[in-house]
Amino acid sequence: MIFDPHGVSLYVLERSAYVRFSVLALSSIFFLVDPFAALPTFLAVTEGADQQRRRQIARKASLTALIFLSAFAVAGQYIFRMFGITLPAFEIAGGIILLLIGLDMLEAKRSPTQESSEELHAAASKGDAGIVPLGIPMLAGPGAITSVIVVVGQAQTKWQMGAILGSIAITAAICYLVLGNSDKVARVMGETGVRILVRIMGLLLVALAVQYFVNGLVDLGVIARP
Repeated sequence: MIFDPHGVSLYVLERSAYVRFSVLALSSIFFLVDPFAALPTFLAVTEGADQQRRRQIARKASLTALIFLSAFAVAGQYIFRMFGITLPAFEIAGGIILLLIGLDMLEAKRSPTQESSEELHAAASKGDAGIVPLGIPMLAGPGAITSVIVVVGQAQTKWQMGAILGSIAITAAICYLVLGNSDKVARVMGETGVRILVRIMGLLLVALAVQYFVNGLVDLGVIARP
């Protein structure tokens, strides 16, 4: 086992860094996708459908989010290079977007950047809304895409990219479990419970947005690293 000059195992340090990055990636992506906040919309769109049909739609929406966000995770570095965008600039822009979404979540409502009333009405009239708008942009919306690209910009190793893709997969699986059993989840949690959970996640998202903004300013050299 290798030790640094202070006697701390480098293996332990690497493992700790892996855990921190994995938690950051999962929380960043999950808070933005937020299947619990999507419950009321999902129930409205699938009104009148039986349990099997709802699970089919939930599966299609979750797979759409998985494929779409994974594609942006893989293409994130190329997007930076193609448009000449620096990570600090994207962190600051992403922090502003996430802050707006988080403030809406603190009021226990979905942000217009995640879904609009026009999309909801259009979805209600469609026979299959699993891909649009339930998969995109309700689950994989601008906020989730921004968060994925920012986290990808911070990834330096293959295991970090693996942690990001794993976080997307875990989030998609939770989306399927929550939306596929939407009637049971809504009944157990109740409207008040869902609102409380959305507000808590909104508070955490606001803190995450501020951290993104601060990281961008630090990387630009505007403020000193804490």
